[in-house]
This record gives sequence, structure tokens and C-alpha cells, in this order.
Amino acid sequence: MNYRNRSAFIGIMFAMPGILGLLLFTAAPMLASLGLSFTDYRIVNTPKFIGLDNYTRLFDGTDPFFYKSLWVTFKYVILRVPIGLVVSFLVALLLNQEFIKGKSIFRTIYYLPVIVPTVAASMIWIWLFSPDLGLINSFLEKLHLPTIMWLDSEATVIPSIVLMSLWGIGSTVIIFLAGLQGVPRSLYEAATVDGAGVLRKFFNITVPMMTPIIFFNLIMGSIGAFQVFAQALIMTQGGPNNASLFYNYYIYREAFQFGEMGHASAIAWILFLIILIVTAVFFKSSKAWVYYESEV
Repeated sequence: MNYRNRSAFIGIMFAMPGILGLLLFTAAPMLASLGLSFTDYRIVNTPKFIGLDNYTRLFDGTDPFFYKSLWVTFKYVILRVPIGLVVSFLVALLLNQEFIKGKSIFRTIYYLPVIVPTVAASMIWIWLFSPDLGLINSFLEKLHLPTIMWLDSEATVIPSIVLMSLWGIGSTVIIFLAGLQGVPRSLYEAATVDGAGVLRKFFNITVPMMTPIIFFNLIMGSIGAFQVFAQALIMTQGGPNNASLFYNYYIYREAFQFGEMGHASAIAWILFLIILIVTAVFFKSSKAWVYYESEV
């Protein structure tokens, strides 16, 4: 065995645990769920092939919760992703300023919620959002402002969960901060010599140079938002009146509460296709607004 083949063999052996994990714990379950999506499988019985009936049941209106969960999830994504990007970008800009003292402490504080388990965070926010005993409404009362029903109202449950999700923007802030620190200082110095102000530097240098990072966070944030689940399970159980019936919680309910594993598998594959299409649209549109320095 020559040196090149030996190096390739050693490399494959080191990568083998990751490859096997991907095949056994990701690829194999995905293929199994694809097969189950064409069957009537309720765990206690043997899977029975029924063709496209599970998919037909979704789109012909037989299952009233399919379109409801889609709308709820899209509403959450439309609110969460842009707001999360803007807030994260602004916080990263603030933490990147030279005049901020103790920046390492603030960076740690902003990142800490990321490592807090979702269950623990959800329990804290249930108390914060409590209409009667919650800290937020108590604060509003002290300011003589009207209180809000938060999780107990169909109109406010999605905005409430969006507000809660902004508590965990630390990882996105860190990525933005790394990108901001990679913008060449020479560009700002040249712009200063040309008489450019703060806003002009921001829109003509910072934003264009950050578009690859914005694009990355847009993709990852959208995929994560489509898969929101724990908040609905712990905080609302899909209520009130299915106003927070997120798509992933809908899958969980069909599979593990109602036992319809075949139907749940079909629902899951629809979500996979939706995420695939949305991601493809983002990649297609990126040619018009994402700037890469290496292209110059």
C-alpha cells in the first residue's frame, strides 16, 4: 500500500464513526419513515400498504389540522426569522464597539441562555407570561399599562413564543460578531478619508460585507423556526384552540398521542419538502444580494 492509499485509508477509518452514525441514525430512519408514510401503521399492528392515502388525506381537507399547523408554523417563521436576525445583528454591532467596557462579560451573558435547557427556559417563561402572577404583567401594572393574556390568547400566543425565542439569540449574535470582526478596518479608514458618515459606512461597507453571514443565519434560523416544538409541548400543548399547533407538535401528536405512525411519517416528509423548497429559494435569491469579497 503506497503512501497516498495508506493516508486515504487512515482518513476513512477516522471518519468512519461519523459516517456510520449518519447512516444508522439519520439515513436509515429517514428511509424507514419514507416507507412507513405509504402504510397504515399504528404501532400495535403490522404496516399495511395503502399507497398515497396518507398524503391524499392531508391535502383533501380530511385532516383539518394539517393546514392549521402549516399556517401557525409559517406565521411563527415569518415573525421569528426577520426579528431574530435584526435583533441579533444590532446586539452584535453594539458588542463590537470599542467604547463598550466589559464586552467579554456581556458576550457571556448574551450566550448563557443558549446552554439553558429548553424545558427549564420554558418553565421560567410560563411564570413570566402568567396573566395573574407573571412578572411581565406585574411590571405593566406598576406602569399603569394594560396587561396582556400572553399564552392564553389566540392573538398573542405566537408573538409571545417569538418573544421568548429572542432570549436564545446568543449563538446567532456570536456568529454575527465573528463576521463583524472580520470586516477589514482599511475599508472604514478609506471611507472616513472620503468623508463618509456612520450611516453610509454601515449601509455601504458593513451590510454588504456581512451578507454571507446574514445569509447563513437566515438559512439556519429558518430551518430551526420550522422545527419549533418544545415550546408548544411544554407551554401551550398547541392551545389555545390550536393557535400554537406547530407543525412539529402536530407530527408528535399524530405519532405518539394518536399512534398513527404512517400518517405522522407522511406529515414529516411534507415538512422536509417544505424546508427543502424554502432553502432552495433562499439559495436562488442569494445571487442577487449576497456579496463575497473573493468575487472582486
